[in-house]
Amino acid sequence: MAIYHEVTPRRTFMGKLKFGADLLEELTAVCVENDIRLGRVEALGAVRQARIGYYDQQAKEYDFHEMDEPLEITKLIGNISLRDGKPMVHAHITLADSEGNAYGGHLAPGTIIFATEFIITAYDGPDFVREYDKPTGLPLWKL
Repeated sequence: MAIYHEVTPRRTFMGKLKFGADLLEELTAVCVENDIRLGRVEALGAVRQARIGYYDQQAKEYDFHEMDEPLEITKLIGNISLRDGKPMVHAHITLADSEGNAYGGHLAPGTIIFATEFIITAYDGPDFVREYDKPTGLPLWKL
């Protein structure tokens, strides 16, 4: 059975991120600066290069793919919770190349911003804390 809690939107932040910066680091910095411990993140724009991951369920590890080319962010969606007492952005991203081919996966450090606009909604509710989950090998919410 699903385990869940009701949360309430509290604040919403909209803005653009710094050219040439790391996408995941910039989103995380907004959360740290504003003490966002629970939330949702969305973004669109473009990156100069990308690094995305695919989780190998058998090996219980990420396989990362690097793309050293300009790409459009067609969708970035994620959540914000706590890991080791600090805000953590967990996001997935879909990117498109100049031919319209799409690539997607887990947003990883190494994705460099060309132009990115974001929306972060912070919620009031209980802390969602990430802890090691033995069956999956992932840091999942302990609710």
